[in-house]
Amino acid sequence: MIDSGMSDRKIRFQPRGKMTFISEVRAEVDQYFKETGKSRHANFSMVLKTVLILTLTFGSYGLIISGQFSLLQMLGLAVLMGVGAAGTGFCVAHDALHGAYSPNSTVNKILGFSFDALGANGYMWKITHNIIHHTYTNIPGIDEDLTVSPLVRLSPEAPRYPFHRFQQFFAFPAYSLATINWLFAKDFQQFMRKDIGPYKNKKHPPFEIFTLIWTKIVVVTYMIVIPLMVLDITWWQFGIGFLAMHMTAGLILGVVFQLAHVVEGPEFLGPDELGNMENTWIIHEMLTTANFARNNKVLCWYVAGLNFQIEHHLFPQVCSIHYPVISDIVKDVAARHGVPYNDHPTFLKSLGSHYRMLKKLGSPQAA
Repeated sequence: MIDSGMSDRKIRFQPRGKMTFISEVRAEVDQYFKETGKSRHANFSMVLKTVLILTLTFGSYGLIISGQFSLLQMLGLAVLMGVGAAGTGFCVAHDALHGAYSPNSTVNKILGFSFDALGANGYMWKITHNIIHHTYTNIPGIDEDLTVSPLVRLSPEAPRYPFHRFQQFFAFPAYSLATINWLFAKDFQQFMRKDIGPYKNKKHPPFEIFTLIWTKIVVVTYMIVIPLMVLDITWWQFGIGFLAMHMTAGLILGVVFQLAHVVEGPEFLGPDELGNMENTWIIHEMLTTANFARNNKVLCWYVAGLNFQIEHHLFPQVCSIHYPVISDIVKDVAARHGVPYNDHPTFLKSLGSHYRMLKKLGSPQAA
């Protein structure tokens, strides 16, 4: 995963050797798929969910554009579109960009464009999430997911400012700005950075720069230009709807992703002065990742396995539709080998844990 564009000071995990935990858990997961005859990729339920989520997202948009509804009804549709947009990220784009949705790379690529269609950039996501976050999970200064904004302090090594002592109150409103920031700023900033995580002087293919530009133009056109042209509303009425959609999506996405790593249980582990990590990569993942609400079927359906982060980090190319079953296997094998398995039983308990972590990390004593 590390190429010549990375720093000379590489992060090195301990060699796996004959470690039995990962060998056993992979063998039992392999056995599950062999015995059931199931594909590791999307099944009918996943495809149906994809259709429903995309319909919710772009169907809501179509109804808004029709101009057949009152302002209050259009506001409600904007919120529904935000719920659908977050679900599209969870249920479609995330699996597709990991190559987990289908064994066909073309299908994954097409579905992965749903990410770009909502204003984010799939190419940059693969770098910051698939490679950096999944390899260097919760390593301060490397894991890009810990540096979403200087407004929120998400790790013990991040700079602390006086206003962070109140971050447990303003972090959630800050999360709601995530997709707006993605559309107008974040991707451009990432493309212009010379250093991204462990990558140094990173060069991006011209085709990807071109894709970034034309997809942003398309999104701005259908999200802003067309509604202002066809709807009989004022600019500020449009602005309220636009913000409602994005803030709904941003809040949902921001909260769900933070509950996987910035809660009580997962650790923030860094290398020594030579770049050596204390554990093997697989144990590092178990120490820095958490699940939540594994038995909440409605939540599991909507967030598409994002609440099964342990299984996702161990098997990123297995479709999320299979994680509920796989999680029982992973948890059982982990218990047999004395390996930590961080698991918050409900969404609210996990949310409360994240609130306490924000308060702890923002405290003056945490500096």
